[in-house]
Amino acid sequence: MRHILMCSALLIGLAGCATASASIPGKDVIVVGVKADQPGLGRKENGVFRGFEVDVGYYIARRLGASRVTFKEVRSDNREEKLNEHSVDLVLASYSITPDRATLVTFAGPYYVAHQDVMVRRGETGIRGVRDLAGRKMCQASGSVSTERVVSGLGIRTRLVPGSSYSDCVAKLRRGDVDAVSTGDLVLAGFAAPDLRIVNAPFTDERYGIGMRKGDIDACEAVNRAITTMYQDGTAGWLLRKWFGSSGLKLVEEVPQFEGCS
Repeated sequence: MRHILMCSALLIGLAGCATASASIPGKDVIVVGVKADQPGLGRKENGVFRGFEVDVGYYIARRLGASRVTFKEVRSDNREEKLNEHSVDLVLASYSITPDRATLVTFAGPYYVAHQDVMVRRGETGIRGVRDLAGRKMCQASGSVSTERVVSGLGIRTRLVPGSSYSDCVAKLRRGDVDAVSTGDLVLAGFAAPDLRIVNAPFTDERYGIGMRKGDIDACEAVNRAITTMYQDGTAGWLLRKWFGSSGLKLVEEVPQFEGCS
């Protein structure tokens, strides 16, 4: 009898461990981390999250079997933290796939390949491409790798001005505190306005991935299948046109080449 009780306790303990580390597919409620201050991609208005990444997150979570999908705000500098503390299950937040980040989380996708570009004030004529940023003031959004691609990747000596987020960077651009903001064109397109313009001189690829806790390969593979279906059934193209159709960007409506789950 004692042996049976010990085994039962062991089985209960193992079941508890399995539940704690269970993969995302099949969860009744899936929590998606999105930005709250990036128009077009993810923005919170009157308590409701809206944007391309919000819609994609909802689609993916429902394809994974969730009966309810909820959204929480994440920032560029706390995406890994929110995943690892189990505040969110998936992150769709202009989350570029990089080797360094891939050591911390598992990425599915990309679900879209954007291209890094530069935004300036409408009257700016001296910045026509990334090389013209040399010696100019460029905003550095906290937690973003976009400025590294300019400064470290291309060796362009800019004058970096810190910003808490891209919405903060755009506000600084409008005030004249900086001369330019550089990041993925989908992010910039969301901030497009009569007083600002994108120079339309892309110089890198931004592979936007869906982040999840490190090692959840089952979830990664399921998310990749959902992304494929999203493109094949026309949903991806419709959502891209819905949020960015008037931006003037050339939108790609074919399934991106996946990075592979690891």
